[in-house]
Amino acid sequence: MQYEKFDIDGYRQGMAEIIGTGPETKVFWEALDFAYEAHKDQRRRSGDPYIMHPCSVARILAVELDIHSPEMLAAALLHDTIEDVEEVDGQLLREKFGPDVEAIVEGCTKVTHFSGGRQTFKKMVHRKIFSGAAAKLEVMLVKLADRLHNLRTLKSMPRNKRQKIADETLDIYAPLATILGLYDIKREMYNLALSHKFPRQSGPLRAHIKMLSSDPQALEIVNNVQKALEEAGVEANVLLRTKELWAYFDIRNRILMQEIESPQEFVILAENSAACYTALGVLNRIYPPTPRSIRDFIANPKPTGYQGLHSRPNINGNKYLFKIRTTEMSRRARRGMVRDWASDHKANSRFFEEIQEMFDILGSDESVSYRDMIAASRRKEIYTYTPQGELINLPINSIVLDFAFRIHSAIGLTCTGAMIGKHKVSCNHRLQDGNVVRIIRQEEPVVFEPEVQSLCQTAKARSELSKTFRLRREEVSRQIGASVLHQELRRYGIPREILEKDDMADVLSYFGMFAMPDLQLAVGEGRVRLYELIFEIRDCLYAGRSTFFQPTGVLNRVDLASIDPAVMKASACCRPSPLDKGIIGLLSERGLSLHRKDCPQLSKIKFQREDAVEVRWKLSQTQIRKPQKIIAMQAARNRLLMLLSVAPEEMRFSELIHLGKSTKTSGDWEITFRVNTLYGLKKVIRHFDRSGLPYEFELEA
Repeated sequence: MQYEKFDIDGYRQGMAEIIGTGPETKVFWEALDFAYEAHKDQRRRSGDPYIMHPCSVARILAVELDIHSPEMLAAALLHDTIEDVEEVDGQLLREKFGPDVEAIVEGCTKVTHFSGGRQTFKKMVHRKIFSGAAAKLEVMLVKLADRLHNLRTLKSMPRNKRQKIADETLDIYAPLATILGLYDIKREMYNLALSHKFPRQSGPLRAHIKMLSSDPQALEIVNNVQKALEEAGVEANVLLRTKELWAYFDIRNRILMQEIESPQEFVILAENSAACYTALGVLNRIYPPTPRSIRDFIANPKPTGYQGLHSRPNINGNKYLFKIRTTEMSRRARRGMVRDWASDHKANSRFFEEIQEMFDILGSDESVSYRDMIAASRRKEIYTYTPQGELINLPINSIVLDFAFRIHSAIGLTCTGAMIGKHKVSCNHRLQDGNVVRIIRQEEPVVFEPEVQSLCQTAKARSELSKTFRLRREEVSRQIGASVLHQELRRYGIPREILEKDDMADVLSYFGMFAMPDLQLAVGEGRVRLYELIFEIRDCLYAGRSTFFQPTGVLNRVDLASIDPAVMKASACCRPSPLDKGIIGLLSERGLSLHRKDCPQLSKIKFQREDAVEVRWKLSQTQIRKPQKIIAMQAARNRLLMLLSVAPEEMRFSELIHLGKSTKTSGDWEITFRVNTLYGLKKVIRHFDRSGLPYEFELEA
């Protein structure tokens, strides 16, 4: 087989024309020599010299993204050396090329030491890249260029490998290119990945797209607009752009559609900003826009820096998008966030800060799904404003909490709602384009419900909420851990005071803990086995003294004063209630999983005695925040009203709704009420039990 040869001299000449050969580029040329030597005996799966790949990645950055930073291009040349060349490590790169180059290469290097399955490995790889990008955004740009070149040369891979790379591109890399505003790279990534993901469907679809590019109706529109602009004395070029495969990908359902509503759009390239506005006036005269469809991104650029005027007229029953911009705006639009890469104000850009914040969350917070976060961040934007007129750009479907957390974490954590105009709305109210939002706060942090997290559309809001839920779980788990540890010591006949001895530090060290609260948390989450812990305490701190036999069967008991759904979850299989007796809680880092003692599903779960606790509630201390509902069945209204009139004083009745369609005064009724504590709720339930009236009740935690 004839393999392609790499023309290193031709590459040097081409890159010299782009970045020059001055002393400031020395690090790049030294990196090129180093990479060439390091990879000289390596070949890609296609059989081509391996050095072609890193050199192509550097060229993509230089030519297609206008990145001429010698350090960044050097890192692109070296990005596979630590991973693929045995004698190269981070320290060597730091010594030869400096800390910036080494940091970018380390960020691009895959995880080498891990335990667990393939899925765990992939997650670790991605989170490492995200963490590297949080520290240096250059990491993600190199990874995008790396992925783009891999896609361009993917044909040499076996089909299953092509499918995996295509899936990963569609899930992560192409959406990230969208978020960063790298629209040329985004489109090519989608096009290439979809070709490999849907090889049979993409062929006919490409033929259809090619046919659309010569559509007579679209070409007539181009001629009409061009003629109108010339008559108005506006120097501009009108171009027809037929959307490619990327536009036909249904992201939500992960399918390649055969038709889309707007397969074509038009671009008008004018001389300057003033000519853009004039061209918009000419366009509106011959093709009036649909109401509220004009968007001015020249006066209000997108966070990525994109500028242009958008108009959406309906022509002969078809919706079209016209984009009006200058040639320079068009070029800068394709470069996205890297347009100001060498400028001094880059570090102060709010967009750069938000991008780094997103990567920091994706790299560090394992409770957040990075696929969900990336999917949310790439959605269309809405423009909202503070009362002072500051623009807050958010993903579509964002809620008030997204807005509050975007301003500041402390504001989000204390947000109870907002004023939009003269209307007061809740913190989970969905925002609309153009809303002016004034956040309403309370002094203490709000105890948010877990379901509000799924309504949030921004990475920061979801991450901050995730932290609050984790802290609430850890507080209860720590209480559980302390309680069961004390009970277990008592069962073995070991005094509790032994935990206060200085030698306890050795036990903590054995389990990798720094302090007793850490150990209590680990026990409460089931991460440290009680039997092993007691064994260590007995051998280290109570050696030579007699203890009771190992307890069997009987579970430790915990008394709680919370029904927080972020801390505990009632299993759907048996729907336990805090008012029931014999509730079993299985310990985990996600909180308590509650089952009834006689639950058939519980008997199928394999767990040790130390993995579970018997749960009881301090009824008078356990607060109930939500309103509760009782469904009374086949009841006469008069009897029901009489029953409510003599209900316990703890029951604060608020609403009675007849659930039947007829006007009869008997049937099923929904009773809404409030109580302060579980003790009050128990009295209410006992009151309905004594009445003999059939009813249904499920606690709203």
